[in-house]
Amino acid sequence: MQDVKDRLAREVAKDCKTVEDVHNTLKDLFRRTLQEILETEMSDHLGYEKHSVEGNNSGNSRNGYSRKTIQTRMGETELAIPRDRNGEFEPHIIKKYEKNAS
Repeated sequence: MQDVKDRLAREVAKDCKTVEDVHNTLKDLFRRTLQEILETEMSDHLGYEKHSVEGNNSGNSRNGYSRKTIQTRMGETELAIPRDRNGEFEPHIIKKYEKNAS
């Protein structure tokens, strides 16, 4: 895991010229990481990966996204919360009515 973090830090450093660049890049990385976790949670909930044929006629499927803005230590972050057709998906990383992720 440390090796992954080191490689990621080197990649981030390549594109940053100012502290603000670092901050903006880290904020975007944080948002993308949360988004990926939400997608994984939805796949776990439904029991199949996105675009998988296993989901055909499964009784529940992905049904778009709801926008949600949360407050973090890095400021406001907008997420796209996945929805399922049956309305049963309950995210764990950012709860349904949670607005503060600090």
